[in-house]
Amino acid sequence: MAHRISSFLPIVSETSKILILGSVPGVKSLEKQQYYAHPQNQFWKIMFTLLNEDLKSDYKEKIATLEANGIALWDVIDTCERQGSLDTKIRNEEHNDIVKLLHDFPNVKAIFCNGQKAHKNLLGILGKNFEIPIFVLPSTSPLHTIGFEKKLEEWKSIQSFL
Repeated sequence: MAHRISSFLPIVSETSKILILGSVPGVKSLEKQQYYAHPQNQFWKIMFTLLNEDLKSDYKEKIATLEANGIALWDVIDTCERQGSLDTKIRNEEHNDIVKLLHDFPNVKAIFCNGQKAHKNLLGILGKNFEIPIFVLPSTSPLHTIGFEKKLEEWKSIQSFL
C-alpha cells in the first residue's frame, strides 16, 4: 500500500539566484524532515565541494550556507503516493506552485533539476519555452549509481550562476 507523502516548504530568500528542485523527499528525508537526509545521498557533499566549503554536519548550518550563496531548494511535487523512495513508484502527484515561487522571488535566474523525474515534471508545469533557463543534472540519490566525480562534474554548471 502506497502512502500519501508531502514535500517540505521551500528554502528561498530574496537573495536566491538559483533554484534547485528535487522530485519529492525520500523516506529518510521525511523521517528527519530535512532535504537530502539519506546518508548516501551526495547532494550536500556536491554542494559544499562546489562552494569550496567544509561540509557541515548540522542541518541548519547546511541551509545557511546555501542561503548565503544564493541557492534555493524545493521539490516539484507537493504531495503524492509512494511506497519506498523510488521516483518510479510515485503515483497521483500534485505539484508545487513553482510559477508563484518564481514570481515572488524574481532574482532566481536559473533552475537546476536534481534528476530526470524533477525535470520531466517541471517541464509539464512550465513548458519547454519558459523564460528562465532550466537544467537537468544527474540525481544525487544513491539509487543513481554513476560515481561522485561524474556527478560533481555535471553539477559544476551551477557555478556560473552564483
